[in-house]
Amino acid sequence: MQNFIYHNPTKVVFGKDSISKLSSLLPNAKIMLVYGGGSIKHNGVYQQIIEQLEGHDWCEFSGIEPNPEFETLMKAVSKVKTEGVEFILAVGGGSVIDGAKFVAAATHFEGDPWDILAKGKKIKQAISLACILTLPATGTETNTAAVVTRREYNLKLPFMSEHVRPKFAVLDPQVTYSLPERQLANGVVDAFVHVIEQYLTYPVNASVQDRFAESILSNLIDIGPRVLTSKDYDLRANLMWNATQALSGLIGVGVPQDWSTHTIGHELTALHNLDHAVTLAIILPRVMHYQREHKREKLLQYAERVWGLSRYDEEGAINLVIEKTEQFFRDMGIKTTLSEYNIDANVADEVASRLEKAGATKIGERQNISPEDVKNIVSASL
Repeated sequence: MQNFIYHNPTKVVFGKDSISKLSSLLPNAKIMLVYGGGSIKHNGVYQQIIEQLEGHDWCEFSGIEPNPEFETLMKAVSKVKTEGVEFILAVGGGSVIDGAKFVAAATHFEGDPWDILAKGKKIKQAISLACILTLPATGTETNTAAVVTRREYNLKLPFMSEHVRPKFAVLDPQVTYSLPERQLANGVVDAFVHVIEQYLTYPVNASVQDRFAESILSNLIDIGPRVLTSKDYDLRANLMWNATQALSGLIGVGVPQDWSTHTIGHELTALHNLDHAVTLAIILPRVMHYQREHKREKLLQYAERVWGLSRYDEEGAINLVIEKTEQFFRDMGIKTTLSEYNIDANVADEVASRLEKAGATKIGERQNISPEDVKNIVSASL
């Protein structure tokens, strides 16, 4: 196992009616409520929050898009400055929370906030923030990462900073009852691939991380298809907690991490506006196949422990576990080839070229995936 430091101070308030605890969690500060397109006004969440904000000084900013847009977020930054906001409360899924993280970081950033994303400039301070999660998927509610899109440049870029880790996260599984099937499916697949990116690399004798990762994968395989047709509270609660733990940081400490599927997937989202989880479902099986020799030991471990396959025929087991992984995505209702989204073969050259221009010429846990390899992976995804 590799050396690591692990520290996750986000307080998680989990369970039925947990929004009712919000008032006691909020600081005595000017608060800005941040949310997306307004679905929280139709499912009762907004009203619950307003009741909890009584007695607090607050304002609001709405309209943060899926794949939050830099231009929109800079409007939020302007409002933070104008209103003298001291604390941000994000209500939504990964996009809203990621957007709030960027707003928190950009408000007092010295220089052009775009440099946080485009140049990886270090964040020295940020406005404190917290969140109420409405869509289990990304795990952003307890971590330090965020992803922002700039449509005018066709770019989707990540950043990380301990300064934007939420102070607390409120997780009430009941808020998922109003989610459409598409968002639930995307959430399951997103969480699943988050685990894979940290797990399916090469062995370093990290038994706790491996077993924890395998349990999350097994849980998602078990409950994923069922959450599409059931509003059973326990199913939704387990989905929410599995998605949080998929990227809380715990299973990623002391182990090599991949993230090539995400790197390629972000380009497909930027170019063709595909849902994030859709790009992951398309690319991951091809990465697994293309990197099968480099991931051989973990592929066999994954096949045996998660899918119950025999290692007797190793090549057969690897082929079958890749097939089963892709079929799981399809069982979630997600198409897994680019042609099914009317994307043609030109995209392979385009993605490879964009990554090369961005300096992402060595990706994956072994840093052995080149732009030419990316071209082959994307071509195989057609």
